[in-house]
Amino acid sequence: MPRLDQLLLHQGLARSRTRAQRLIRHGRVRLADDGRVLTKPGEKLPDTVRLSVEDDPEERYVSRAGLKLEAVLATLALSLEGRTVLDVGQSTGGFSDCALRHGAAHVIGVEVGHDQLAPELRDEPRLTCLEGLNARAMQGDPRLAAALADHPATLAVMDVSFISQTLILPELADLLPSGGELVSLVKPQFEVGPEGVNARGLVTSPEQHARAQARIRQACADTGFEIRHWQESPIRGGDGNREFLLYARLG
Repeated sequence: MPRLDQLLLHQGLARSRTRAQRLIRHGRVRLADDGRVLTKPGEKLPDTVRLSVEDDPEERYVSRAGLKLEAVLATLALSLEGRTVLDVGQSTGGFSDCALRHGAAHVIGVEVGHDQLAPELRDEPRLTCLEGLNARAMQGDPRLAAALADHPATLAVMDVSFISQTLILPELADLLPSGGELVSLVKPQFEVGPEGVNARGLVTSPEQHARAQARIRQACADTGFEIRHWQESPIRGGDGNREFLLYARLG
């Protein structure tokens, strides 16, 4: 008999075995016949068993990042309908998935790595994935220039790690038109330097959070972005760090 996590995958109730295990751990999986909650991913069950899965917000997009972008879109009632979005730091595509589900006509993703995009998005015709592209050198990339010529972007979303956003903002200022918008996920651990994090890589000091915000605000002002909204992300980073979302307009 197969394991419960394998059954969820085979029955099309989970996108991957890892996600199946998370649904089980969160108490979202039940036996359809009697409603019993199933809590062990390795539990052996017959192929014919009927399972039911409760909605889990973390399964709404291909990654939890989508929920972070969704939060600021909801707070500001920001419409993406019919727009082209430039997604910097695309990774598995959480922001891209959220943008498309909120009506974006096209998403152009920039990612320095390779083969990270979720399988569900790889054949999406409304998405262009540009891999191996460093966000610090977007202006000179002919692939990005061609993509933006076909689909001019008026909004950029950004979720990057292991680099300060202050190094990317000048690139975005030159790629977006006047009045262009930016929604960015700010990760203080990459803005305050090694001295601002503890031994576990966490930023715990309110002073360091304020320092990170001040640094981003100054970099935005220096590159022509006016920050009009700042909020804490409803979901912490995978390492446990507090994160923040900003909304800014260019010019």
